[in-house]
Amino acid sequence: MGYAVVLGEALVDLLDGKYDGQPVYRQAIGGAPLNVAVGAARLGAEVEFAGSLGDDVLADRIADFLTGAGVGRRGTVVRPVPTALAVATFAGAEPDFRFYGEPLSYGLLGPDDLDVPLVEGASVLYAGSIVLLCPPVLAAARRAWTLATGLRVFDPNVRPRLLPDLAAVAGLREVVAEFVATADLVKLSLVDAEVLYGDNDPEAAAGRLHDLGASTVVVTLGSRGALVSTAADPAPVRLPAPVVRAVDATGAGDSVMAALIADLLADGLPADLAGWSDRVGYALRVAGLVCESPGGAVSMPTRAEVAARFPD
Repeated sequence: MGYAVVLGEALVDLLDGKYDGQPVYRQAIGGAPLNVAVGAARLGAEVEFAGSLGDDVLADRIADFLTGAGVGRRGTVVRPVPTALAVATFAGAEPDFRFYGEPLSYGLLGPDDLDVPLVEGASVLYAGSIVLLCPPVLAAARRAWTLATGLRVFDPNVRPRLLPDLAAVAGLREVVAEFVATADLVKLSLVDAEVLYGDNDPEAAAGRLHDLGASTVVVTLGSRGALVSTAADPAPVRLPAPVVRAVDATGAGDSVMAALIADLLADGLPADLAGWSDRVGYALRVAGLVCESPGGAVSMPTRAEVAARFPD
């Protein structure tokens, strides 16, 4: 089966809510790559997380959470800084994040911090998300990408709040193109496509990524499901999302990537687009279950829980 290395950020989400009629923030372990790592582990995959943590009590909670979820920490480093926070407010089930921390605890993994044998031995390497806006981690991700001998999977996970102007968007677009060029699988949301390319057409977004070099592309469409296409068979297939009682979409897209990584480790690359469609269909069921619980990483289900919720 092998293992996956997930490179990216770990932080603490503060989720806006109410208790006894008063506004409160509920604490949750977060960060899109951390969600991916935990989600894949809960689905039975062997996963190692690579990233930087602070040295405070919140960082200890992150480390304990990873260990409890069965995620290895051989690729993590600790820095003498407080843990970065992501404050999430909601319009319906969709979160809007603002990030706090100086320096950002998740942005301090450099290329010399990489566990080279760990990265080289991985069957799957994941990179992406907001750490690509941090120069040290971008350099580390670039090095890991060149060291990888297994499958490379990428998710830009764009956060518009971190892109203050058109120059910042253009810079991220160039970075995305660099990783997509040699990616075996790229997942992005339609919101990502709109920010990066000004395009809300998922078929066009998938075609653009194939033109850049991506082998397989999955575009998530929220409650409308997802689209999947391959370079060998670029006519996209749209898959519906299951009907669920959504209360919090935090981590839903990450759970799609988690499920795809877990299945890549278990069964390798699908033979054709039909095989990818089956995988994405399952990943959407995982995401649907995540949406029915508050929080991101804490909501990642096991395969047994997915089967119980969607017995068909």
